[in-house]
Amino acid sequence: MDLLAFGDTGWGDELGRAMLMTLAVALTAMALGLVIGALGATAKLAGAWPVRLAARLYTTIFRGIPELLIIYLFFFGSSGGAKWVLELFFDSVGYVEVDAFIIGALAVGLISGSYSTEIFRGAAIAVPRGQVEAGMAAGMSRGLILRRILAPQALRFALPGLGNVWQLTLKDTSLIMVTGLVELMRQSYVAAGSSREPFLFYIAAAAIYLGLTSVSGAGFRRAERWAGRGTQQGAGQ
Repeated sequence: MDLLAFGDTGWGDELGRAMLMTLAVALTAMALGLVIGALGATAKLAGAWPVRLAARLYTTIFRGIPELLIIYLFFFGSSGGAKWVLELFFDSVGYVEVDAFIIGALAVGLISGSYSTEIFRGAAIAVPRGQVEAGMAAGMSRGLILRRILAPQALRFALPGLGNVWQLTLKDTSLIMVTGLVELMRQSYVAAGSSREPFLFYIAAAAIYLGLTSVSGAGFRRAERWAGRGTQQGAGQ
């Protein structure tokens, strides 16, 4: 267990920093995914047919291709893409290296967004249409209907699914070790190779992942109870 100690004799410090990097990537990717999911759901429900088609293609592609393959495509294609864009404005551009954090957060965020799109779309459909029509009959604007009727109820319906997306996003960060970013899985791999104790460090990584998912799962369950408190009281009566 000395190998897991903090300080110069163990890898505890490195694993702790790697865990923070994992959380940073996951939170960034989840935030990006939520924004993309909201826009994608809006496009599928209220957009013109070219917009709906684009949203449908996006969710089909990113939910149908393995996550690791998407990360590889971003990793190997990002430098060429960035170079192509820069060459539109400059005559000669050498090799362009994109930061591994940006690659990982963007790739995982787009994957997360494809699932969030369907969750938000289903949550919006689940809101009773009669409530929206009642708001329109009362003279409420579209923005007010969105804030007072659609958004609060859709969020309540979406929370369980978003909890699952967060868990997947958190675990998908382990795949970005292929980019060289020193997150939890990458650091565990390096420590295992250096110490020749792979079982110890992979068990430690598994315990950290399990702790993170357990704490966040409890947080989402509490949020679900808070969001549904009025409904639960009404059902009990």
